[in-house]
Formats: sequence, structure tokens, C-alpha cells
Amino acid sequence: MGIEFSFSLTETPTSADLKEEYDVLIVGGGPAGLSAALYAGRSMLRTVVVSKDFGGQVLDAHLVENYPGFSSIKGSELMERFREHAEKFGAEMVKGEVKKIQKEGNWFVVETSVGVTRAKVVIYATGSTHRKLGVPGEAELLGKGVSYCAICDAALFRGKVVAVVGGGNTAFMDAELLTEYASKVYLIHRRRGFRAEPIYVERLKKNPKVEFVIPYVVKRIEGEGKVERLVLENRETGEENILPVDGVFIDIGMEPQTELLKPLGVELDERGYVVVGPDQSTNVPGLFAAGDVTTACNGVHQIITAAAQGAVAALSAYEYIKKLEGEE
Repeated sequence: MGIEFSFSLTETPTSADLKEEYDVLIVGGGPAGLSAALYAGRSMLRTVVVSKDFGGQVLDAHLVENYPGFSSIKGSELMERFREHAEKFGAEMVKGEVKKIQKEGNWFVVETSVGVTRAKVVIYATGSTHRKLGVPGEAELLGKGVSYCAICDAALFRGKVVAVVGGGNTAFMDAELLTEYASKVYLIHRRRGFRAEPIYVERLKKNPKVEFVIPYVVKRIEGEGKVERLVLENRETGEENILPVDGVFIDIGMEPQTELLKPLGVELDERGYVVVGPDQSTNVPGLFAAGDVTTACNGVHQIITAAAQGAVAALSAYEYIKKLEGEE
């Protein structure tokens, strides 16, 4: 007998009330944040997750087929399991938005949309967001042919015609992966030159399934209930063309969500990602970070890697708090 889920995206999961004090406050309710909550809870730490949603970008995934133990599961269902598992060990879930984080002595004072609290440790797990094209049809057809993750969704386009938008390493690696499934892969880029490493460019040029569409930009994504075609514009001539496709993968970069950390003096790399050590610690004592917002992701934006970093951050937080209490 299979397990049935009563959870639905149309339901609003219960949100706990924000208390005055915690051992660990986690900013972000995606795989990294929920995994951190599970491990912090198991370490008997008073733990709260503050997030606008619980699941992060995984909620946009119709099916997840690469998380160990599940050959296929809806993204929303997988994240509900994460949440329930963390709550089982006492982690609280507060639906809200963190507005400000300040350090006062050994405590962090955190201002949220639902109140102010303080914590000995903050685990920052806000993730990063995919840069959007910002064209008509992109949001409307998300999950219906529009994707930002070839590793997640490539297998869904077996025998189909797809397009990849972008000119960097990720776009080229995704296009190469897609050739293992799709019958045809168009790579669309706004310039004649590419940012991708030459080895990736040469490899795709030799692949008979790949056709370069340059120098073009996507003006519209169209289709009735699913992606059916792209409207392209030649940047040199202004001419518009229609490109029939079954799916489009958008690979024009990621944007880490780090605005809250800048007033704290948290070290960021040249791309804006949080610099962390092997224990997920930052240069600010008591502040840890995990998932796609950190340098530890190394360009691999996967549920399993984010979850692993969340676990490491929580266990590191436990050791930090033990040492802090010993000193006090």
C-alpha cells in the first residue's frame, strides 16, 4: 500500500508563533534550511526556521527524480517530508520574512515581519535565484516546458526538441546533458562569442544534435498550456523568427540572496556568494551559511548538496554553542 499525502499547495501549513529567544534561528526554508532544522532539533537545540515558504525553489519542481530513495516524487511532497521530519524533532516553523540581523555581544537580534527575537546562532540558507529572461510566457509556462535546471528535468524531454538560453559554462554543460535525452538541442545566445570555456564550445560544435542560434534573444515564449515555440529576435538585424520547441532551459546565471548579510560584514566572493569554511562557518562568529547562497555549492544547485550543507551547519552550530556556554 502506498503512502498518501494530504498536503496540497492550496493549503496553508500551520505557522508557529515567534518566541523571544532561540538557540538557533534559520533564515530560509529550502532544503538547506529544513535539513539544518532537523539536525539542530536532533541536537536538542531550541530551533526556529523563518521563511516566506517552506520548500524554496523545489516547490517549482513538478517531479524530482534524482533525490536518493525516491525514483519520482513531487517537489512539494518531498519538501513537506523535510518539514515534517524537522518538526518531529522540535524545530518550529514561522512563516514570515527576516528584515534585519544585528549582532549584540554573543547574541543575534533578528527583526522579522512577525516580530523580533534573538538567537545564539544564525544559519543563513536563503539560497540563490535564477536570473529570469523577463519575457512574456516565462512565468506562465514555468514547469510546463520552461525550466532552469537541466539536471532536474532533462529526462522529461526524451525524444523532444529543446532550447537552451545562455552562453556560459552552465548553458553548455546543460546543452550537452540534454543531448542524451532530446532529439534536438538549440543553443541560443545574444552574442557570437561565448563566456564558456573553449573545450565546452568545441565539444558542442561537434555534436550533431546541437544547433547554435546566434546572435538572437528570446522575445516571447508561447504555447497553449505548454511550451510550443519561441519568438526570437536577431540582435543585428532586428528580424524576428519563430522556433518550434517542446521546452526551453534558461541558463543566464544565478543571484545569491545576501542583502541581509552586508551590514554584518560577512565575507562574500566576487560573485556575491557567502564565503564559508568546511564547517559552513562564516567570518562572523556564530553565523553559519548553507546551500546555494554559499561558495560551497560550487555551481552545483542540487537538493542533496544543499541538504548536506544544512546538516553540517547545524552540527557545527551545536559545537559552537557548547563552546560558547562553556566560556560563559
